[in-house]
Amino acid sequence: MRSKFDKELELLNEELIDMGNIIESSIETAVAALIEQDICLAKRIVDNDSEVDNAEKNIETRCLKLLLQQQPVASDLRMISSALKIITDMERIGDQAADISEITIRLIGQKYIKKITHIPQMATATIKMVRDSINAFVKKDLELVKNVIDYDDVVDDLFHVVKNELIELIRQNADNGEQAVDLLMIAKYLERIGDHAENISEWVYYSITGEHYVRNYES
Repeated sequence: MRSKFDKELELLNEELIDMGNIIESSIETAVAALIEQDICLAKRIVDNDSEVDNAEKNIETRCLKLLLQQQPVASDLRMISSALKIITDMERIGDQAADISEITIRLIGQKYIKKITHIPQMATATIKMVRDSINAFVKKDLELVKNVIDYDDVVDDLFHVVKNELIELIRQNADNGEQAVDLLMIAKYLERIGDHAENISEWVYYSITGEHYVRNYES
């Protein structure tokens, strides 16, 4: 019975990795659509948001089956309950990639008021955070958990760079305002994705230790 349970846990890990791959691709493609002003790519991300939702439902179903199959030990309960929390954050990441694409569709045909430089950097950083947070869950790697949480500072710093640049462009020319707000919202969605990846890592920490992560802000 336990060997069957362990096999189901392995399948759960595989499904989490697959869902992670979907949302990583969504982030990457959403930003590529922005840079290239490719409406087809942008629409693909909006239309494919249901794929993330379906992955969430499948994992949720597997978690509930795991809870019903036998009496899980405390560590199993922590892992399964953490997985249920993790997929909620993953689903929201998928939503935010779709939100980025909806703004991109609105911007199609406009000349950008600035070179799109730091937003792709933010996307690369958030993809790394998402990937590493899921790997930390699968590998039960506390060091990787802490690295992801610390790496959120990189995303936050890039967000502030983008925000300050856009504010300066509005000061220079009020006509830049509407597009600047759209680009700022895209950067904000990426910053939120980083926050969700941080949340995932904190749930991984709980699944391994049974304690909630407390960040040291003194360093």
